[in-house]
Formats: sequence, structure tokens, C-alpha cells
Amino acid sequence: MPLAKALELAQEYDLDLVEVAATARPPVCKLMDYGKFKYESAMKAREARKNQAHTVIKEMKLRPKIDPHDYDTKKGHVVRFLKQGDKVKITIMFRGREQSRPELGFRLLQRLADDVQELGFVESSPKQDGRNMIMVLGPHKKKTEAMAEARALADARKAERQGRVAGSDAPAETEEQDAVTEAQDAPAEAPAVEADAPVEQPAASQGA
Repeated sequence: MPLAKALELAQEYDLDLVEVAATARPPVCKLMDYGKFKYESAMKAREARKNQAHTVIKEMKLRPKIDPHDYDTKKGHVVRFLKQGDKVKITIMFRGREQSRPELGFRLLQRLADDVQELGFVESSPKQDGRNMIMVLGPHKKKTEAMAEARALADARKAERQGRVAGSDAPAETEEQDAVTEAQDAPAEAPAVEADAPVEQPAASQGA
């Protein structure tokens, strides 16, 4: 189609003539609303960035002779990271004479891996790195799956809260309606009638 004809059509339909394939012979153009096209492209890119999952490596440090309560606390953090779809780097820090007993750190790492095996797996086996021993745990779930589950859980909790609020308002309305119904059904009371005051008789004269 000649360029002049294409420009005439664009003006007739109030659209823009956009070149979409400049290297083609002849070049390919398209009639479109270029402002709307740019807006939709920006929204698609924004949605793609929103759903994009970035793999994050969290780190948790432990001591070979860690207290049971501290171990449970640290394990809870590891569980939370794995549920979020993140990798976890576990570091055992040796000090002083503990360096001569690396088996303590190895057993601790193995224990932790067994405790969270339902959520993650050993991606990098325990290995000595100077005074530290390092192991990396990877999540079974992908980051995108974890994000989707978190959104679904948040939506469910929001809907539950809204349902509770709506349910708490219903009894008050029912009580008001019952009160109106009772008032309408109650028999009408007879109007009060005032008794006529007694007519005083004139006193008899003394001379009668």
C-alpha cells in the first residue's frame, strides 16, 4: 500500500501509523493507537516484574555446642526461609579446641538437614572452610510457588476477617427487626378514660 494511502487511512480512523518491521522489504507498518499500546506494554512489564522471583540465599550461623532452645529457634528460621522458597546457607563456627572436633559440626548439620527434609534438601554437602563448616539447603518449592501460596493464604485470611465482621453485624440487625415485629404484634391498649367528677349536692339550708 502506498505511504500516502496508509497515512490517509490512519487519519480517517484517528489512529497512528507505526512501523513495526523496518528491515523488511517493503517495510511493515501497522495502524494502532500508539498511546494505548505504550500504556499496555508498560503494564505488562510491571506485572512481569511483580511476578518475577529472585532467588535469595539466607544465612544461619550455629555453634557446635548450641543450646537446645537456641537450636529450635534457629531451626524455626530455617523452616521459614525454606517455606518462602529461599536457599539457606548453614555455617557452623568453630572456636578454640572445637576446631579439632569437626565431627560435632558435621553431626549438627546432618541433624538439621533431617529435621527439615520435608521442606528442603541438601544442595551442597557439609565441607570445611577454615574455621567454619558450611552446608547449603535448597527448598523443594520454587520461589514462584511459595509466593503464590503466600498470596492465597493472605486472601483467605482477609476473606475470613471480613466474614467475621459481617457476621457480628447480623445479630444486631436481627434484634432490631424482632423488636419492631413485637411492637407491631402487641395488642393496642385501650385509651384511658377519665371518670367524671361527682356532682356536689347543694347543702340543705338550716332553715328547712
